[in-house]
Amino acid sequence: QVQVAESGGGLVQAGGSLRLSCIVSGLTFDDYAMGWFRQAPGKEREGVSCIKWNGGRMYYADSVQGRFTISRDNAKNTLYLQMNSLTPEDTAMYYCAASRVFGGAWYTGENFSYWGQGTQVTVSS
Repeated sequence: QVQVAESGGGLVQAGGSLRLSCIVSGLTFDDYAMGWFRQAPGKEREGVSCIKWNGGRMYYADSVQGRFTISRDNAKNTLYLQMNSLTPEDTAMYYCAASRVFGGAWYTGENFSYWGQGTQVTVSS
């Protein structure tokens, strides 16, 4: 049984930083591309970033480029998202997901098979 568990969310002031973690079990982690997605109340889900199975290539949404960094530790079956210079617009539930496909229209989330329950990030002004 595949399990995906995010952690690290919380309340932070604008300009602050958070690091999200996602631990995956039940699959061969380095066979999967991984992604971070977010959804704010009343808004559609948004692809934040994704990373290739070997960590060799990443994509970012324009809205987070230069502020967020995705990384992975395949030895620990763990995905990370370092978020800096946070703004209230980054407030959302953040989800981690796994996909056998890397690239393409990754930001739609359609190729991602396994999802976590999410971790809430709230940025105060």
